[in-house]
Amino acid sequence: MSRRAFVAGVGMIPFTKPGKSDDYDVMGARAATAALKDAGLEYSKVQQAYVGYVYGDSTSGQRALYNLGETGIPVINVNNNCATGSTALWLARQAVESGAVECALALGFEQMQPGALKGAWTDRPRPLARFDEVLEAAAGIDTSVPRAAQYFGVAGIEYMEKFGMKAETFAKVQVKARKHSADNPYAVFRTQLTEEEVMAAPTLFGPVTRYQACPPTCGAAAAIICTEEFARANGLRTDVAIKAQSMTSDLPSTFDEGSMIKAVGYDVTASAARNVYEASGVDPRDIRVVELHDCFTVNEVLCYEALGLVEEGNAEQFILSGDNTYGGRVVVNPSGGLLSKGHPLGATGLAQCTELVWQLRGDAGPRQVDGATLALQHNLGLGGAGVVTLYEKVS
Repeated sequence: MSRRAFVAGVGMIPFTKPGKSDDYDVMGARAATAALKDAGLEYSKVQQAYVGYVYGDSTSGQRALYNLGETGIPVINVNNNCATGSTALWLARQAVESGAVECALALGFEQMQPGALKGAWTDRPRPLARFDEVLEAAAGIDTSVPRAAQYFGVAGIEYMEKFGMKAETFAKVQVKARKHSADNPYAVFRTQLTEEEVMAAPTLFGPVTRYQACPPTCGAAAAIICTEEFARANGLRTDVAIKAQSMTSDLPSTFDEGSMIKAVGYDVTASAARNVYEASGVDPRDIRVVELHDCFTVNEVLCYEALGLVEEGNAEQFILSGDNTYGGRVVVNPSGGLLSKGHPLGATGLAQCTELVWQLRGDAGPRQVDGATLALQHNLGLGGAGVVTLYEKVS
Protein backbone atom coordinates (compact mmCIF):
# COMPACT_ATOMS: atom_id res chain seq x y z
CA MET A 1 0.00 0.00 0.00
CA SER A 2 1.35 3.42 -0.94
CA ARG A 3 1.94 5.85 1.92
CA ARG A 4 2.06 9.62 1.84
CA ALA A 5 5.51 11.27 1.79
CA PHE A 6 6.06 14.44 3.81
CA VAL A 7 8.94 16.89 3.59
CA ALA A 8 9.88 17.24 7.26
CA GLY A 9 13.00 19.32 6.80
CA VAL A 10 14.95 21.20 4.14
CA GLY A 11 18.27 22.98 4.05
CA MET A 12 20.78 24.55 1.70
CA ILE A 13 23.92 26.65 1.78
CA PRO A 14 24.63 29.86 -0.12
CA PHE A 15 25.71 29.15 -3.70
CA THR A 16 29.09 30.45 -4.82
CA LYS A 17 31.29 30.75 -7.88
CA PRO A 18 33.79 27.94 -8.56
CA GLY A 19 36.96 28.32 -6.54
CA LYS A 20 35.22 30.14 -3.70
CA SER A 21 33.38 27.23 -2.06
CA ASP A 22 34.25 24.63 0.54
CA ASP A 23 35.08 21.16 -0.75
CA TYR A 24 32.10 19.02 -1.77
CA ASP A 25 32.12 16.91 1.40
CA VAL A 26 31.98 19.98 3.63
CA MET A 27 29.21 21.57 1.54
CA GLY A 28 27.21 18.34 1.54
CA ALA A 29 27.55 17.90 5.29
CA ARG A 30 26.48 21.50 5.91
CA ALA A 31 23.33 21.12 3.80
CA ALA A 32 22.40 17.78 5.35
CA THR A 33 22.93 19.20 8.83
CA ALA A 34 20.75 22.19 7.97
CA ALA A 35 17.92 19.90 6.79
CA LEU A 36 18.18 17.75 9.93
CA LYS A 37 18.15 20.85 12.13
CA ASP A 38 15.16 22.22 10.26
CA ALA A 39 13.34 18.95 10.84
CA GLY A 40 14.47 18.61 14.45
CA LEU A 41 15.83 15.12 13.76
CA GLU A 42 19.03 13.29 14.65
CA TYR A 43 20.98 11.77 11.78
CA SER A 44 20.85 8.39 13.54
CA LYS A 45 17.10 8.26 12.79
CA VAL A 46 17.61 8.43 9.00
CA GLN A 47 17.25 4.97 7.44
CA GLN A 48 18.49 5.55 3.87
CA ALA A 49 20.32 8.32 2.02
CA TYR A 50 20.31 9.19 -1.67
CA VAL A 51 23.14 11.54 -2.61
CA GLY A 52 23.37 13.29 -5.97
CA TYR A 53 26.35 14.83 -7.75
CA VAL A 54 27.63 14.84 -11.34
CA TYR A 55 31.29 15.74 -11.16
CA GLY A 56 32.94 13.56 -8.55
CA ASP A 57 34.36 10.14 -7.85
CA SER A 58 32.18 7.23 -6.78
CA THR A 59 31.13 7.13 -3.11
CA SER A 60 31.50 10.89 -2.71
CA GLY A 61 28.13 10.67 -1.00
CA GLN A 62 29.55 8.53 1.76
CA ARG A 63 32.49 10.91 2.16
CA ALA A 64 30.08 13.81 2.74
CA LEU A 65 27.73 11.98 5.09
CA TYR A 66 30.48 10.41 7.18
CA ASN A 67 31.06 13.94 8.46
CA LEU A 68 27.75 13.46 10.27
CA GLY A 69 28.63 10.00 11.56
CA GLU A 70 29.00 6.41 10.41
CA THR A 71 25.56 4.94 11.04
CA GLY A 72 25.80 2.03 8.60
CA ILE A 73 22.74 3.00 6.57
CA PRO A 74 22.59 2.42 2.81
CA VAL A 75 24.00 5.42 0.91
CA ILE A 76 23.13 5.42 -2.79
CA ASN A 77 25.09 7.73 -5.09
CA VAL A 78 23.03 9.27 -7.91
CA ASN A 79 24.05 10.87 -11.24
CA ASN A 80 21.39 11.97 -13.73
CA ASN A 81 22.94 15.09 -15.24
CA CYS A 82 21.17 18.31 -14.29
CA ALA A 83 18.18 16.38 -12.86
CA THR A 84 20.42 14.63 -10.32
CA GLY A 85 19.09 16.38 -7.22
CA SER A 86 15.47 15.69 -8.12
CA THR A 87 16.33 12.10 -8.96
CA ALA A 88 17.69 11.68 -5.43
CA LEU A 89 14.44 13.21 -4.15
CA TRP A 90 12.40 10.89 -6.39
CA LEU A 91 14.21 7.86 -4.98
CA ALA A 92 13.77 9.01 -1.38
CA ARG A 93 10.07 9.66 -1.95
CA GLN A 94 9.65 6.28 -3.60
CA ALA A 95 11.39 4.51 -0.72
CA VAL A 96 9.07 6.17 1.80
CA GLU A 97 5.84 5.72 -0.15
CA SER A 98 6.57 2.06 -0.91
CA GLY A 99 7.13 1.19 2.74
CA ALA A 100 10.81 0.34 2.33
CA VAL A 101 11.70 2.94 4.96
CA GLU A 102 10.01 5.43 7.27
CA CYS A 103 12.57 8.20 6.75
CA ALA A 104 15.08 8.97 4.01
CA LEU A 105 17.53 11.78 3.30
CA ALA A 106 17.96 13.27 -0.17
CA LEU A 107 21.17 15.28 -0.53
CA GLY A 108 22.73 16.97 -3.55
CA PHE A 109 25.97 18.88 -3.97
CA GLU A 110 28.37 20.00 -6.68
CA GLN A 111 31.90 21.36 -6.63
CA MET A 112 32.17 22.74 -10.14
CA GLN A 113 35.02 24.11 -12.20
CA PRO A 114 34.89 27.38 -14.16
CA GLY A 115 33.67 27.39 -17.75
CA ALA A 116 31.23 25.42 -19.85
CA LEU A 117 30.21 21.87 -19.02
CA LYS A 118 32.32 19.17 -20.59
CA GLY A 119 32.56 15.40 -20.50
CA ALA A 120 35.24 13.61 -18.52
CA TRP A 121 35.91 10.80 -21.00
CA THR A 122 37.16 10.81 -24.59
CA ASP A 123 37.69 7.08 -25.14
CA ARG A 124 33.99 6.01 -25.23
CA PRO A 125 30.66 7.03 -26.80
CA ARG A 126 29.19 10.38 -25.73
CA PRO A 127 25.85 9.94 -23.95
CA LEU A 128 24.56 12.99 -25.87
CA ALA A 129 25.73 11.79 -29.30
CA ARG A 130 22.15 11.37 -30.56
CA PHE A 131 21.35 14.93 -29.46
CA ASP A 132 24.36 16.09 -31.49
CA GLU A 133 22.89 14.33 -34.52
CA VAL A 134 19.67 16.36 -34.19
CA LEU A 135 21.71 19.54 -33.81
CA GLU A 136 23.89 18.71 -36.81
CA ALA A 137 20.86 18.15 -39.00
CA ALA A 138 19.08 21.28 -37.76
CA ALA A 139 21.89 23.83 -37.83
CA GLY A 140 25.30 22.20 -37.98
CA ILE A 141 27.76 22.10 -35.09
CA ASP A 142 30.11 24.97 -34.24
CA THR A 143 33.02 23.48 -32.28
CA SER A 144 33.96 26.93 -30.93
CA VAL A 145 30.67 27.29 -29.02
CA PRO A 146 29.67 25.30 -25.91
CA ARG A 147 27.37 22.51 -27.04
CA ALA A 148 24.58 23.24 -24.54
CA ALA A 149 24.42 26.85 -25.75
CA GLN A 150 23.97 25.55 -29.29
CA TYR A 151 21.23 23.12 -28.25
CA PHE A 152 19.16 25.82 -26.59
CA GLY A 153 20.17 28.57 -29.01
CA VAL A 154 18.85 26.58 -31.95
CA ALA A 155 15.71 25.70 -29.95
CA GLY A 156 15.23 29.44 -29.39
CA ILE A 157 15.57 30.18 -33.10
CA GLU A 158 13.07 27.42 -33.86
CA TYR A 159 10.58 28.87 -31.35
CA MET A 160 10.99 32.39 -32.73
CA GLU A 161 10.41 31.20 -36.28
CA LYS A 162 7.40 29.13 -35.27
CA PHE A 163 5.60 31.71 -33.12
CA GLY A 164 7.13 35.06 -34.09
CA MET A 165 8.59 35.81 -30.68
CA LYS A 166 11.18 38.60 -30.41
CA ALA A 167 14.71 37.96 -29.12
CA GLU A 168 14.23 40.73 -26.56
CA THR A 169 11.50 38.71 -24.87
CA PHE A 170 14.01 36.03 -23.89
CA ALA A 171 16.10 38.77 -22.25
CA LYS A 172 13.12 39.80 -20.11
CA VAL A 173 13.26 36.36 -18.46
CA GLN A 174 16.73 37.07 -17.07
CA VAL A 175 15.71 40.58 -15.97
CA LYS A 176 12.89 38.96 -13.99
CA ALA A 177 15.26 36.34 -12.56
CA ARG A 178 17.64 39.01 -11.24
CA LYS A 179 14.76 40.93 -9.65
CA HIS A 180 13.78 37.77 -7.78
CA SER A 181 17.32 36.78 -6.75
CA ALA A 182 17.92 40.22 -5.23
CA ASP A 183 15.89 39.01 -2.24
CA ASN A 184 17.60 35.61 -1.99
CA PRO A 185 20.67 35.48 0.27
CA TYR A 186 21.51 32.01 -1.13
CA ALA A 187 21.82 33.24 -4.74
CA VAL A 188 25.20 33.67 -6.42
CA PHE A 189 24.06 36.73 -8.44
CA ARG A 190 21.91 39.40 -6.77
CA THR A 191 22.68 42.53 -8.76
CA GLN A 192 20.01 43.84 -11.13
CA LEU A 193 20.27 43.72 -14.92
CA THR A 194 18.41 45.74 -17.51
CA GLU A 195 17.06 44.30 -20.71
CA GLU A 196 19.61 46.39 -22.61
CA GLU A 197 22.49 44.94 -20.58
CA VAL A 198 21.27 41.38 -21.18
CA MET A 199 20.97 41.97 -24.92
CA ALA A 200 24.36 43.74 -25.16
CA ALA A 201 26.25 40.84 -23.56
CA PRO A 202 28.33 38.64 -25.89
CA THR A 203 26.18 36.28 -27.97
CA LEU A 204 26.61 32.58 -27.28
CA PHE A 205 24.32 31.27 -30.02
CA GLY A 206 21.11 32.47 -31.66
CA PRO A 207 19.13 34.66 -29.25
CA VAL A 208 21.14 33.46 -26.24
CA THR A 209 23.60 35.98 -24.80
CA ARG A 210 26.02 35.30 -21.98
CA TYR A 211 23.60 36.63 -19.37
CA GLN A 212 20.94 34.20 -20.63
CA ALA A 213 22.89 31.10 -19.59
CA CYS A 214 23.13 29.82 -16.03
CA PRO A 215 26.59 30.05 -14.44
CA PRO A 216 28.75 27.16 -13.20
CA THR A 217 28.13 27.13 -9.46
CA CYS A 218 29.11 25.32 -6.27
CA GLY A 219 26.58 24.49 -3.58
CA ALA A 220 24.50 21.91 -1.73
CA ALA A 221 20.92 21.31 -0.59
CA ALA A 222 19.01 18.54 1.18
CA ALA A 223 15.57 17.33 2.25
CA ILE A 224 14.22 14.91 4.87
CA ILE A 225 11.37 12.75 3.53
CA CYS A 226 9.26 10.66 5.89
CA THR A 227 5.88 9.11 6.60
CA GLU A 228 3.23 10.83 8.66
CA GLU A 229 3.56 8.15 11.33
CA PHE A 230 7.32 8.67 11.60
CA ALA A 231 6.86 12.44 11.75
CA ARG A 232 4.31 12.26 14.56
CA ALA A 233 6.35 9.71 16.51
CA ASN A 234 9.39 11.98 16.35
CA GLY A 235 7.71 15.35 16.75
CA LEU A 236 8.35 16.46 13.17
CA ARG A 237 6.21 18.84 11.12
CA THR A 238 3.71 17.52 8.57
CA ASP A 239 2.67 20.75 6.88
CA VAL A 240 4.16 20.02 3.43
CA ALA A 241 3.59 16.81 1.47
CA ILE A 242 4.56 15.56 -1.96
CA LYS A 243 1.18 15.33 -3.66
CA ALA A 244 2.44 13.80 -6.92
CA GLN A 245 5.74 13.23 -8.69
CA SER A 246 6.84 11.83 -12.04
CA MET A 247 10.20 11.12 -13.63
CA THR A 248 10.42 10.51 -17.38
CA SER A 249 13.13 9.89 -19.95
CA ASP A 250 13.34 10.58 -23.68
CA LEU A 251 10.66 9.60 -26.17
CA PRO A 252 11.01 8.87 -29.91
CA SER A 253 10.04 12.50 -30.62
CA THR A 254 13.25 13.66 -28.93
CA PHE A 255 15.27 12.37 -31.85
CA ASP A 256 12.90 11.55 -34.71
CA GLU A 257 11.15 14.86 -35.42
CA GLY A 258 14.21 16.99 -36.22
CA SER A 259 13.17 19.56 -33.62
CA MET A 260 15.67 21.04 -31.17
CA ILE A 261 12.71 22.10 -29.03
CA LYS A 262 11.91 18.42 -28.64
CA ALA A 263 15.59 17.49 -28.30
CA VAL A 264 16.10 19.80 -25.31
CA GLY A 265 13.31 18.12 -23.39
CA TYR A 266 9.93 19.61 -24.29
CA ASP A 267 8.13 16.27 -24.51
CA VAL A 268 10.02 14.86 -21.52
CA THR A 269 8.74 17.78 -19.45
CA ALA A 270 5.22 17.68 -20.89
CA SER A 271 4.93 13.94 -20.26
CA ALA A 272 6.03 14.21 -16.63
CA ALA A 273 3.72 17.19 -16.07
CA ARG A 274 0.72 15.34 -17.49
CA ASN A 275 1.45 12.39 -15.20
CA VAL A 276 1.52 14.70 -12.18
CA TYR A 277 -1.69 16.53 -13.08
CA GLU A 278 -3.52 13.28 -13.77
CA ALA A 279 -2.32 11.68 -10.52
CA SER A 280 -3.16 14.72 -8.40
CA GLY A 281 -6.28 16.02 -10.12
CA VAL A 282 -4.72 19.50 -10.08
CA ASP A 283 -5.19 22.03 -12.87
CA PRO A 284 -1.88 23.81 -13.59
CA ARG A 285 -3.76 27.12 -13.71
CA ASP A 286 -4.42 26.72 -9.95
CA ILE A 287 -0.69 26.71 -9.11
CA ARG A 288 0.67 30.03 -7.81
CA VAL A 289 4.40 29.30 -7.45
CA VAL A 290 6.79 27.32 -9.67
CA GLU A 291 10.49 26.57 -9.62
CA LEU A 292 11.46 25.39 -13.12
CA HIS A 293 14.69 24.51 -14.88
CA ASP A 294 15.82 27.78 -16.48
CA CYS A 295 19.32 26.65 -17.48
CA PHE A 296 18.88 29.09 -20.38
CA THR A 297 16.21 31.75 -20.83
CA VAL A 298 15.01 29.71 -23.81
CA ASN A 299 14.23 26.74 -21.60
CA GLU A 300 12.13 28.79 -19.21
CA VAL A 301 10.03 29.97 -22.17
CA LEU A 302 9.62 26.42 -23.47
CA CYS A 303 8.71 25.12 -20.02
CA TYR A 304 5.88 27.62 -19.56
CA GLU A 305 4.13 25.69 -22.30
CA ALA A 306 5.41 22.18 -21.60
CA LEU A 307 4.23 22.47 -17.99
CA GLY A 308 0.80 23.67 -19.09
CA LEU A 309 1.09 27.10 -17.50
CA VAL A 310 0.07 28.62 -20.84
CA GLU A 311 -1.14 27.30 -24.17
CA GLU A 312 1.41 26.54 -26.89
CA GLY A 313 2.60 29.73 -28.57
CA ASN A 314 1.40 32.02 -25.79
CA ALA A 315 4.62 32.30 -23.78
CA GLU A 316 5.55 35.73 -25.13
CA GLN A 317 2.27 37.30 -24.05
CA PHE A 318 2.61 35.55 -20.68
CA ILE A 319 5.97 37.31 -20.22
CA LEU A 320 4.95 40.69 -21.59
CA SER A 321 1.87 40.84 -19.36
CA GLY A 322 3.90 40.08 -16.23
CA ASP A 323 1.94 36.94 -15.47
CA ASN A 324 5.18 35.08 -14.61
CA THR A 325 6.10 37.23 -11.60
CA TYR A 326 4.72 38.91 -8.49
CA GLY A 327 1.38 40.53 -9.17
CA GLY A 328 0.72 38.14 -12.05
CA ARG A 329 -0.94 34.76 -12.30
CA VAL A 330 2.01 32.62 -11.13
CA VAL A 331 5.42 33.48 -9.69
CA VAL A 332 8.04 31.55 -11.63
CA ASN A 333 11.41 31.00 -9.94
CA PRO A 334 11.03 33.27 -6.91
CA SER A 335 14.51 32.09 -5.89
CA GLY A 336 16.04 33.65 -9.00
CA GLY A 337 16.22 30.26 -10.68
CA LEU A 338 19.28 28.67 -12.19
CA LEU A 339 19.96 31.85 -14.15
CA SER A 340 20.60 33.94 -11.04
CA LYS A 341 20.60 31.65 -8.01
CA GLY A 342 23.11 29.40 -9.80
CA HIS A 343 23.18 25.80 -10.98
CA PRO A 344 25.34 23.38 -8.97
CA LEU A 345 24.12 20.37 -10.92
CA GLY A 346 23.62 17.84 -8.13
CA ALA A 347 22.14 20.40 -5.76
CA THR A 348 19.69 22.21 -8.05
CA GLY A 349 16.70 19.90 -7.67
CA LEU A 350 16.94 19.95 -3.89
CA ALA A 351 17.46 23.71 -3.81
CA GLN A 352 14.20 24.01 -5.79
CA CYS A 353 12.54 21.72 -3.24
CA THR A 354 13.87 23.85 -0.39
CA GLU A 355 12.56 27.09 -1.91
CA LEU A 356 9.10 25.65 -2.51
CA VAL A 357 8.84 24.16 0.98
CA TRP A 358 9.72 27.57 2.40
CA GLN A 359 7.05 29.11 0.17
CA LEU A 360 4.34 26.71 1.33
CA ARG A 361 5.30 27.19 4.97
CA GLY A 362 5.21 30.97 4.59
CA ASP A 363 8.91 31.21 5.44
CA ALA A 364 10.23 32.78 2.22
CA GLY A 365 10.55 36.31 3.62
CA PRO A 366 10.52 39.05 0.95
CA ARG A 367 10.18 36.35 -1.74
CA GLN A 368 6.93 35.04 -0.26
CA VAL A 369 4.15 34.30 -2.74
CA ASP A 370 0.83 35.13 -1.11
CA GLY A 371 -1.75 32.39 -0.85
CA ALA A 372 0.43 29.56 -2.14
CA THR A 373 -1.07 26.18 -1.24
CA LEU A 374 0.35 24.24 -4.19
CA ALA A 375 3.90 24.45 -5.58
CA LEU A 376 5.32 22.92 -8.74
CA GLN A 377 8.93 21.91 -9.32
CA HIS A 378 10.57 21.03 -12.65
CA ASN A 379 14.14 19.75 -13.06
CA LEU A 380 15.60 18.56 -16.38
CA GLY A 381 18.76 16.69 -17.32
CA LEU A 382 19.65 16.18 -20.96
CA GLY A 383 20.39 12.62 -21.82
CA GLY A 384 17.70 12.48 -20.47
CA ALA A 385 15.69 12.79 -17.29
CA GLY A 386 12.81 15.06 -16.39
CA VAL A 387 11.35 15.26 -12.89
CA VAL A 388 8.17 17.16 -12.06
CA THR A 389 7.06 17.34 -8.42
CA LEU A 390 3.89 18.83 -6.96
CA TYR A 391 3.91 19.85 -3.29
CA GLU A 392 0.90 20.78 -1.23
CA LYS A 393 0.38 22.68 1.99
CA VAL A 394 -1.33 20.44 4.51
CA SER A 395 -3.58 22.07 7.11
